[in-house]
Amino acid sequence: MTGAKRPIDEVVAEHIQAEIDCDLDRTMETMADEPHLTVAPTLAGGFGSVAVRDWYENHFIGRFLPPDGEIINISQTVGETQVINEDVVRFTHTEVLDWILPGVKPTNMKVEIAMVVIVGVLDGKVTHEHIYWDQASLLAQIGLLDPTGLPIAVNHAAKILDPSLPNLIYKG
Repeated sequence: MTGAKRPIDEVVAEHIQAEIDCDLDRTMETMADEPHLTVAPTLAGGFGSVAVRDWYENHFIGRFLPPDGEIINISQTVGETQVINEDVVRFTHTEVLDWILPGVKPTNMKVEIAMVVIVGVLDGKVTHEHIYWDQASLLAQIGLLDPTGLPIAVNHAAKILDPSLPNLIYKG
């Protein structure tokens, strides 16, 4: 199948695989003429094909995760125009990762965060990506934020992976 007749989850899977394969041209071929990409916690990304391509080339493709990185898909919701992936992302912060920790030198700390990626599709092409995670948890895990006294859950991904873990309520 090609174009608009393809199920949108197949379009998204092809796009994500091109990113993982570090194939910039194939990644861009999966996208609409004027896409946008917003990494919400860091405001990274771009608007329009030139800016998105530049961002992929200089900040993401080949720099997504360190060698020990892994993505565990928790759920996928497929709508008529969007696919929403809920994932847990794990890695050891052994290299600069501009898309998630811009300008932060490697800390060699282990990271495990829940992430939500919303991918819009129209006429068989990716129109946008919106990526979300809890930046406070990430910064606490790498030692750049002291969570003491803050209403944040440093290990929220563990609860997503194992819902039977106890709930904790922040008490100030």
